[in-house]
Amino acid sequence: MTNDYKFKFRPYQRRFLRSLTTNHGKWDIREGIILRLTDESGKVGWGEIAPISWFGSETLEQALDFCRQLPGEITEKTIFSIPDELPACQFGFESAWEMGSGEWGVGSEGDEGDEGDNLITSNSSLLYSALLPSGEAALNQWQTLWEQGYRTFKWKIGVGAIADELKIFESLIHTLPAFNKLRLDANGGLSYEEANLWLQTCDNLKANGELALEIEFIEQPLPVEQFQEMLKLSLSYETAIAIDESVATLGQLAACYQQGWRGIFVIKPGIVGSPSRLRKFCHQHQIDTVFSSVFETAIARQAALQLAAELSRNNRAIGFGIDHFFEQEETWFQTLWNDL
Repeated sequence: MTNDYKFKFRPYQRRFLRSLTTNHGKWDIREGIILRLTDESGKVGWGEIAPISWFGSETLEQALDFCRQLPGEITEKTIFSIPDELPACQFGFESAWEMGSGEWGVGSEGDEGDEGDNLITSNSSLLYSALLPSGEAALNQWQTLWEQGYRTFKWKIGVGAIADELKIFESLIHTLPAFNKLRLDANGGLSYEEANLWLQTCDNLKANGELALEIEFIEQPLPVEQFQEMLKLSLSYETAIAIDESVATLGQLAACYQQGWRGIFVIKPGIVGSPSRLRKFCHQHQIDTVFSSVFETAIARQAALQLAAELSRNNRAIGFGIDHFFEQEETWFQTLWNDL
């Protein structure tokens, strides 16, 4: 792409097939913004802004305000000067710029349908983790996902009473096939005492030889403001801890690293910020990463998968096994191309 781009955007809404329940509450509709940048030769770059304000990004309204105040033609300087307070915007615009520049999947005006097909193609070189529904529903859904080829699963905890979740957990670990992996994601919803109980339970199961599968890690057991307590827990138990909400943006990622975190970093590319700066940080520090979805469309997902393929280490499954939460995308995308 050259330095000047025609800019168009369109908000979207996608309803989950079933509500997504986490410690943050119920989520029924995914909202975001689709971007299109077209250079003087007609090459097109698609991008997506998919904020999650309760996770640490800007709000959707802030992202819309930013897009609305831009002129119909923008420059490269505009793209790379988006403030850090708008990390989802940084990702959306910069990934659209990369796409149109030929970093991945070049499109052109008049080729929107073909480009949509390319975007929906997944990266087959990566291993995927599937998100199970919270509560007892996980006991009924894992088999369908296993038959689809998933061997790593994530289950939300910190949603119901801990006694009830521990009972479901006991059933789940004895139901899932051997040699699979299970991740427990608390979304910062546990107390310090509850986090200790979960970690101790996992350690005891492993020590007693009761596990045929692997508890890979417990994700974000405590709230963001209790980072030092999580650091202490990570050094006290054999079961690994991954931080997620604590490293939602690049600034938080750097801060946690500077404060001594050398465990697993769960990175959500869609809200972390600038892809180029993320690459620089990961290459410099060689951190242990798990890349994860923000329930974006195939546009942002493909950009995120490019980053995951480039920056993932230790062969960890990426958290993009979320297709079963939405209708198929092909028809929806064709309408989108026509509108933009």
